[in-house]
Amino acid sequence: MLGNVKVVLCQTSHPGNIGAAARAMKTMGLTYLVLVNPKEYPSHEASVRSSGALDVLDSAVVVDTIEEALADCRLIIGTSSRNRALPWPLIEPREMGEIIRQQTDARPVAIVFGRESTGLLNEELQLCHYHVNIPANPEYMSLNLAAAVQLIAYEVRLASKIESSQNVNTEQGYSDAPADDLDKESEQLASFEEVNGLYNHLESTMKQTEFYNPEQPKLLPARIRRVLAKAHLNKGEVNILRGFLSSMDKYIKRQIKGQ
Repeated sequence: MLGNVKVVLCQTSHPGNIGAAARAMKTMGLTYLVLVNPKEYPSHEASVRSSGALDVLDSAVVVDTIEEALADCRLIIGTSSRNRALPWPLIEPREMGEIIRQQTDARPVAIVFGRESTGLLNEELQLCHYHVNIPANPEYMSLNLAAAVQLIAYEVRLASKIESSQNVNTEQGYSDAPADDLDKESEQLASFEEVNGLYNHLESTMKQTEFYNPEQPKLLPARIRRVLAKAHLNKGEVNILRGFLSSMDKYIKRQIKGQ
């Protein structure tokens, strides 16, 4: 479980926070770090602040966009400390750990952290299945980045210990769960890249039918993102919906030619 959870830091402005986050991750057994367009990295200060977690820093992946960071992920959880105009499924860290533990077919998992000053943008949070909120003191909710990573990583570790003990019981013959067919490729949860492709296709088709006006989007894109996030589509379902959209595209083209 721990090896299938990636910590994604978006546009970190201070390299020391990257090092401190790597230290927080390693103490809880997490090693998969992705940096989205950091202001300064690699950095000597990051190495110093990591306090020996150099292996986490050395293996960190640096990408230009959040879409690159999330491409292979099947479960995406964004950290948020404030309410948004469009509500999203909101969970606490303990509940987050349980969701990751129970949804074994939803891995790799990404837990996304935003900028030190402003957190995640609305557009970035709309790419997530859940928003996780640390229930800090409402009169003083100022948590630095590394502290937030530490708290979230701790809950992931707790959940992984439960999973490990259950796996031991299963190996010893204590589980009577029936076998299933969830290992079939079409039943696997779709990755972010696959669902994002479906969203882009849907948006393109909505433009053709004039259902969607990109110059006056209002909350339509965000609402559609939320629908897709709630659905937790598998690969087969994504393929069906894209096949339907492709048939609509062809129909529209035939209608235009026939005019």
